[in-house]
Amino acid sequence: MSDHPSQLAFYATHEHPCSYLPGKRSVTLFADPTAEMTKTIYGGLAELGFRRSGPHVYRPACHDCRECVPIRVPVKNFTPNRAQRRILKGNTDLVISHSVPSDDAEHFELYRRYQSERHPGGGMDDDDPERYLNFLGSPWGETGIIDFRLDGRLVAAAVIDRMPQGLSAVYTYYDTRLAERGLGTLGVLKQIELAQELNLPAVYLGYWIAESGKMAYKTMFRPYELFLSGAWRRFDKHPGPPLLKTTR
Repeated sequence: MSDHPSQLAFYATHEHPCSYLPGKRSVTLFADPTAEMTKTIYGGLAELGFRRSGPHVYRPACHDCRECVPIRVPVKNFTPNRAQRRILKGNTDLVISHSVPSDDAEHFELYRRYQSERHPGGGMDDDDPERYLNFLGSPWGETGIIDFRLDGRLVAAAVIDRMPQGLSAVYTYYDTRLAERGLGTLGVLKQIELAQELNLPAVYLGYWIAESGKMAYKTMFRPYELFLSGAWRRFDKHPGPPLLKTTR
């Protein structure tokens, strides 16, 4: 199979309740799950706004809504702002290392606890390590984890995919009792640093929704780029609703 996304077939789901915006209906476009997938093909799809969940590659394709906007951080020109520098300084006591997804008890327990506290009833807070691995990893990707430890104890883990186009932030989970440390923000900052070290151009942060307060943090990493009208556009500050409505 050619390493080009145009060789793939795509399938749209029926409408279903939106996971992000209450009252909205959603349609998801999936790359053919039976086709051969590689990190190169996935990288090309990420350039077009696709993401993955486990081995499945998808993007929103809603009929009357374009609120889910792909966002990435071009790392070459990134400089932490004052609040981000404060988070970096406040976490210098953490030991950072790298691992790969596995069903070891330490990672799984932190993930399960994070899900039960942040997303109770979301279906991912069960006791099934296999489901955890299927969600975070894929048989074709190059997936790793940035581990953060305090006094030897795992307190955060940032799962990432490496692609030719950059790093894709798959998922970050952490000890919610340490909220004052800003571990979610720290995870993104360390992914940006890693992309810079690897000479990769960007960190892909998934989708940003202007109306979702939970996603507001993504536009704090500036400059950032939004995928609008089929092209990536750079923003050095929040673009604002009028601009977004005219470019989607």
